Amino acid sequence: MLDLAARTETPKTAAEVVALVADAGAAGRRLEIVGGGTKRGIGAVAGADAVLSLAGLTKVIDYAPDELVLTAQAGVKLATLEKLVAAEGQMLPFEPPHLAKLLGAKGQPTLGGTLAANLSGPRRIRAGAARDHFLGLEAVTGRGELVKAGGRVVKNVTGYDLSKLMAGSWGTLAVLTEVTIKVLPAARSEVTILIFGLDDRRAGEAMTLALNAPVEVSGAAHLPRATAERAPLKGELAVTALRLEGFEASVVARADHLLSALRTFGPAELLDAGHSREFWAQVREVEAFHKDPRPLWRISVPPAVGWQAPQDLVGQALYDWGGGLVWLLSDSDPATVRRAVRALGGHATLYRGEGPAFEPLEGPLAALTARVKAAFDPTGVLNPGRLGPGRMGQG
Repeated sequence: MLDLAARTETPKTAAEVVALVADAGAAGRRLEIVGGGTKRGIGAVAGADAVLSLAGLTKVIDYAPDELVLTAQAGVKLATLEKLVAAEGQMLPFEPPHLAKLLGAKGQPTLGGTLAANLSGPRRIRAGAARDHFLGLEAVTGRGELVKAGGRVVKNVTGYDLSKLMAGSWGTLAVLTEVTIKVLPAARSEVTILIFGLDDRRAGEAMTLALNAPVEVSGAAHLPRATAERAPLKGELAVTALRLEGFEASVVARADHLLSALRTFGPAELLDAGHSREFWAQVREVEAFHKDPRPLWRISVPPAVGWQAPQDLVGQALYDWGGGLVWLLSDSDPATVRRAVRALGGHATLYRGEGPAFEPLEGPLAALTARVKAAFDPTGVLNPGRLGPGRMGQG
């Protein structure tokens, strides 16, 4: 990873990005692509000759609240956009996590970086992932070519869906310069049902029941006792949380229905709207694990078996997405963690700690990703090694 103070290019336009990438390709140089720099430590770039920062691309190009569509340059900060849409009674529906404090970063996350990493918060189980709200893009490939895809409408079926391909590519295929996303009206009200003292298996059963009930749960998380005892919650028992959002009358009716359905799991309490928002912000930012120096894993598994992921591993867990996302603090050997997660049909990414961040790909999937990388960045100009061997980030 290069020092940000050493040789950083900060273009102000897409044309300047094209020139910088094209020149790098012609000269055989490689570039590390940076937005706010908050996720630079996840799959560190190896062998880059310079940093290409998107800090100069910070304009909101167009925002049409009536059409629920926003177009902005990739370097716009998430906090700026969240404030902008909140003023119109709207929200970024995928509830993007910032994670700067969790990762010990000093910068602020950007829209482009969030989409490139396909990061979504607790509302993903209801609203979908970041990629599901990524409508269009302007980007510069590793060939030094400016491409545009998608548009300002939700239903766009012309050509390939490059937006979804770019989401989760971590800047290894192209440099996002401008993106269009869908926004939604913010919930008028919300409430969170809390159930205390459930073990991980029983909590998984409660979350599964709630998510299958006709009540539109928009958040389902479980903090085992050892996690709930930590700051900022500082609880005495394990906590299982279920969020309902919408118009007040609807929220009240759905909460009553869900409370009745969950009565066999024990007594429940309700968090009002203000405390509910505070609680889910803590879950989204994984605040319980901010100050723990142990390696931190982000594990994605089928929700129904999520509670099983940490059972044979030493550490502490926080379950989100009804168990589909597990944050795990663990000193277990990386190979052991990945083997346990693969056995459950999932994958694990090391967000903090020593070792490869992303799980290596093998066989046909590795061959396919190599072909995709070759199509967009044949000489390996962009983020070399970011995703590790067998991935699109391999230089």
